[in-house]
Amino acid sequence: MKNLYKQILINRECNKKMLAVLLDPDRCQGKLLSSTIAALKLSAPDFVFVGGSYVNSPIDSFIELLQEEVQIPVVLFPGNASQFSPKADALLFLSLISGRNPEFLIGQHVTSALAIKQSGIEVIPAGYILIDGGKVSAVEYMSHTRSIPREKKEIVLATAVAGELSGQHVVYLEAGSGAIQPVPKELINHVTSHLSIPMIVGGGMKTTQHLNDCFDAGADLAVVGNAIEQNPDLIVEFTNFVKNYNTIHR
Repeated sequence: MKNLYKQILINRECNKKMLAVLLDPDRCQGKLLSSTIAALKLSAPDFVFVGGSYVNSPIDSFIELLQEEVQIPVVLFPGNASQFSPKADALLFLSLISGRNPEFLIGQHVTSALAIKQSGIEVIPAGYILIDGGKVSAVEYMSHTRSIPREKKEIVLATAVAGELSGQHVVYLEAGSGAIQPVPKELINHVTSHLSIPMIVGGGMKTTQHLNDCFDAGADLAVVGNAIEQNPDLIVEFTNFVKNYNTIHR
């Protein structure tokens, strides 16, 4: 059985940055799915995340198709308990710690806990923190929570540290799908300098410069989703950039 969290820790110790491509089963279909798989075969990121704020399509069959086509670890990134699938290699067990809605702090977790435990899937507890990305995100709308203003660095830091102290294995800073602005590098740096667990950053990353800023600021894993939906060929550009980045900063 794969131990993906252990690999994340090893990469972090070696200062090897990682990339995940986020795929929403509702949107990644037909020609877009074919183009995405073709790009993943050309240049593989570290992980494929699967999920979204609201998903209607069957998760199991989507994951099985990915696993048949590419040899990349598939990690569930669920918007709610209904998106759980034992087919994935691991699950980000997300707690929306930036919000105050108990449904996304513990409610959805209780709903899915027994099925997750019985499946034997690798579980990675993640403190999920929404950052203002310049527009109301689907996560905000579906979770009935508000994002933290991007200039409130101390609130974000305190929230991240609270997640670490409560036992989360990673902290995930999220600007939201299709964010106008990604999480600011100054904010990422401020938080990572006080954490001893891995940092994941996603939302609004559209260019290699965004990835560069994210990694320079101390993030361990960058997640790209909406930009890939617009242009699957960016997978090759982004994965090659991360490989070059790691070579230069080795």
